[in-house]
Amino acid sequence: MSSDPASSAAPSATRPASLRRSVSNTLKGSAGNLVEWFDVYVYSVFAAYFESQFFSPEDKNATLYVWGIFAMTFLMRPIGAWYFGRFADRYGRRLALTVSVSMMAGCSFVIAITPTVATIGIAAPIILLLARLVQGFATGGEYGASATYMSEAAIPGRRGFLSSFHYVTLVGGHVLAQATLLAMLLLLDTSQISEWGWRLAFALGGVAAIVVFWLRRTMDESLETESIEAAKTGGARASGSLRELFVNQWRPLLLCFLITAGGTIAFYTYSVNGPKMIQSAFAGGDAITGTWINLALLAFLMVLQPVGGWLSDSIGRKSLLVFFGIGGVLYTGYMVTALPQQTDALSAFLILGVGFVILTGYTSINAVVKAELFPIHVRALGVGLGYALANSAFGGTAPVLYQAALKSDQVTAFVIYATSVIAVSLVVYVFFLKNKGANWLDDAQAMRERGQGGR
Repeated sequence: MSSDPASSAAPSATRPASLRRSVSNTLKGSAGNLVEWFDVYVYSVFAAYFESQFFSPEDKNATLYVWGIFAMTFLMRPIGAWYFGRFADRYGRRLALTVSVSMMAGCSFVIAITPTVATIGIAAPIILLLARLVQGFATGGEYGASATYMSEAAIPGRRGFLSSFHYVTLVGGHVLAQATLLAMLLLLDTSQISEWGWRLAFALGGVAAIVVFWLRRTMDESLETESIEAAKTGGARASGSLRELFVNQWRPLLLCFLITAGGTIAFYTYSVNGPKMIQSAFAGGDAITGTWINLALLAFLMVLQPVGGWLSDSIGRKSLLVFFGIGGVLYTGYMVTALPQQTDALSAFLILGVGFVILTGYTSINAVVKAELFPIHVRALGVGLGYALANSAFGGTAPVLYQAALKSDQVTAFVIYATSVIAVSLVVYVFFLKNKGANWLDDAQAMRERGQGGR
């Protein structure tokens, strides 16, 4: 076992003094998460409107380029997860989260003021790509530090419920992006949204992030003061260390990756591809109806998260993950093939709504499940890197792969691929996870005595 001070520290930092304090920190952490993910989803929600501003309208591959940039940003997430995970494990979760949201704000402002391709030529898509790559870097750091902080800030016995607000606000960012689009559709015409409305959406995200910067500075720190001081004086070498993670914590890291793989491909297939399918189906003169459906569905998904978290505190995390895995394997093919054919609002809502119920088995608890795998000195790094690697490989590529499959009439191949990845994760949920038992969040001493993660 490591002799590093951070690895042997008592777990008191993960046990808030009261429920009130825990809720306060959860709300502050959630506000930052909400704004940061709004900045992420503004891109996917408004992509169809700003596409012609960055790529020539005559370019038949413009849509693929736009979604290709979306996918490329995910390449930066593992780098961001490493940098901010190491930073958060050494110098505190709060500071790491404050820096990440500041980077998101700056890049949103850059995108909002970038001239069009007609004005500056190829420099326009290059600036868009660079800004999105930096945002991908920041998002990679946001997930690990935020999931870790919200899991640690929650009180034992309520960790599933309170940490579920991580995805309440993650989905909430998408809801706000859809609501922004709906407001513009009601007030502006399509040409106005394409010309300047989308810029306003990115600028709003930047302004909101400035407010969150102040909120995050007032959060309690969940990492122990002793651990932070040890890192500052060079006495906590294992804290946030890649060597420590890959040599002594490779099993939970692999488990984190495999838990995430099926969940992340389902999340982007259901919550990004799904609304785009509805948007396309209702695009012919009925764009407002399609946006209303998407807004209602995403609000429904958001409300489901605390329900899933609360259930996991009662029946265990494994039960929900297995429910998601079985549902994802059986339902993904039907949803992907049936949803684009719907022209009735209720049918579209029900088809994707069932998918969101299934998805909640993963999304509502994935933060706390991963946080429970790692000791405190590499928790932010382990959670963030395990998530980011799987997210980059399977999540961020799902929209562009679906678009490519759609363009080449190979949607069945995409369904087989997505279902197979979910099936692999299902095997992990069934055979490698337990519903109850000691974990690093609530039973650090028992885990150390058991010898897990030791040298």
